[in-house]
Amino acid sequence: MKQQKKSLPYYRDLFSILLSKELKVRYKNTFLGYVWSILHPLLFAAVYIFVFRFIFKIQIKNYPLFLICGLFPWQAFANSLGTSTMTFIGNSSLIKRVPFPRELLVYTVVLNDMIHFILSSPVIILLMIYFKVPFNLLSFLFIPILILIQYILTASISLLFATCNLFLRDLERLVSILTLVWFFMTPVLYAESFIPAAYKWIIYVNPMAPIILTWKKIFMGHPIDLNYVGIAFAWSIFCSLIGHLVYRKFKWRFAELV
Repeated sequence: MKQQKKSLPYYRDLFSILLSKELKVRYKNTFLGYVWSILHPLLFAAVYIFVFRFIFKIQIKNYPLFLICGLFPWQAFANSLGTSTMTFIGNSSLIKRVPFPRELLVYTVVLNDMIHFILSSPVIILLMIYFKVPFNLLSFLFIPILILIQYILTASISLLFATCNLFLRDLERLVSILTLVWFFMTPVLYAESFIPAAYKWIIYVNPMAPIILTWKKIFMGHPIDLNYVGIAFAWSIFCSLIGHLVYRKFKWRFAELV
């Protein structure tokens, strides 16, 4: 019992140090700093709005808000997946010299992206005010739950990719392709109603689809669909089991592989 009490502050402090390192490295030698967290998805949003609103003429009410409230959480997810594949390899010297739970490296990368997503959420709120979208207070109560679900899902998949990349170094390139395909298979740019009935199953087999759809319902002023929250939670638990199972099976070889 005493050992457990001593270890908790140690791991808490270690997690804080690793997170601080990630935050500092992310904006090292950058002029705009935190602004990039907002500017990057906003630039993508501007391109998508021009293409889908003015060229393809998609008829979705308040489309800029509709797009951004899906694009911001997706960007956090995609950034974590893209960065995590090289997390263990990039921290090889630390892994070889210091004994500590290696999974904390992945957790801090994912938390870093989630923090920046949270800090960018005022942009979404301002768009809600601009488009006069009513605030559904009951839906807003689900925001902490949805943040937790997305964090667990993202951290679990990132841990899986980071571990597998030690054995298959081409995985880094495969993940970038997978993320791009995954993006277009997720209703970020388009509404759920645009998906033909024969392909509705895609929503249920896509772990990010119910999360993105729930974010849109929250920020578009619609009631929460509890079925989507339940599906997202189930996916996060399933991915957590798979990710940690693979990690625990191979973590003993990390020092020789990085």
